[in-house]
Amino acid sequence: MSRPWHLLTGEYPPAPGGVSDHTRSIAHALLKAGETVHVWTPGAEGVTEDQGVTVHRWPGLFTPPGLVRLTRELDATPGPRRLLLQYVPHAFGLKAMNVPFCAWFAARRQDERELFLHEAVYPWSPGAQWKHQVLAGVTRLMLRTLALGVGRAYVSIPTWAEHLPEPLRSQARWCPIPSPLPLHVPEHAVRAVREALGGGPTVAHFGTYGASIAGPLEAVLVPLLQRDEQRQALLLGRGSQAWSESLGRKHPALARRLHARDGLAPEAVAAHLRAAELLLQPYPDGVSARRSSAMGGLGLGLPIVTHTGHLSEPLWRELRPVALADEASPTALLALAEHLLEHGDERQALGERAARVYREHFALEHTVAHLLSRTGTPS
Repeated sequence: MSRPWHLLTGEYPPAPGGVSDHTRSIAHALLKAGETVHVWTPGAEGVTEDQGVTVHRWPGLFTPPGLVRLTRELDATPGPRRLLLQYVPHAFGLKAMNVPFCAWFAARRQDERELFLHEAVYPWSPGAQWKHQVLAGVTRLMLRTLALGVGRAYVSIPTWAEHLPEPLRSQARWCPIPSPLPLHVPEHAVRAVREALGGGPTVAHFGTYGASIAGPLEAVLVPLLQRDEQRQALLLGRGSQAWSESLGRKHPALARRLHARDGLAPEAVAAHLRAAELLLQPYPDGVSARRSSAMGGLGLGLPIVTHTGHLSEPLWRELRPVALADEASPTALLALAEHLLEHGDERQALGERAARVYREHFALEHTVAHLLSRTGTPS
């Protein structure tokens, strides 16, 4: 007997975020495969339909009072059920220390439970402030609790599996986060973006402009623009407008060449990315398959300049789908970007390799195949 899927997530569209996009992609892919799919997420109260997916929302869903109602309403749906938890510690409230929710999930023994780790634990450091030490310890306790009785686990990067108990650790599937963007863009849409930008080589960045990325991005982007007055910067994603304005105030001579596009629909983001010569993506922990912004560029076949870090999988070095620096230094990233801007043939070859590696290793159908590989198996 087929078990309906119940996806538990801290965010779902129209709420923004990488987990939000990923959950919707999974939900619709399962639906397309003939599965029944429910999503449970915080938000304005109501039950809605998202192109066939039933979405249940109410404020405080995963708080202790909300769990009472969640239990009642989940139990009212037809069984047997399969719960898929889209897990990021901070997405479930209580300052990323929602132990009651983890205990609730572990107690759902009547349901088949599966765990998708977008993030696993808060990093621990012996020199950290005491409150960060507590958070690191509590998030490890939470994950151990969640793992009790879980049938299968999926990890966005292999490193997260190290925090799971055996035998779940050895059995965990690596399921990279697929692109949140459409993979095919009409050429007329790309031409329209290029005309709006006014010509000149364009360097793009796609992200949310947090402090850990904004600093390294500025350190590379500013000298790139200063070296050639024809170059344009295209800044995409939430927070791009504010960051562009701040950067323009610091470097007024560059302000007219900073083009921010905040709040675009996925189709428009894809068209803007395709209009760029290359994508510049520094990350505090290195490029990895959990970075949906990198996946967006790979899926579209863009040449990407980035670097390794402690969370980077071996695949990035082995298959080289991106222009990869071995360190996060602005000097290394700047040299790679300059080289690609000057060599169009290498940019084209890198973009083609990016698209091929994406199809073979990162595309959504690989994750869905894993999810469906044991449909109907009893817990």
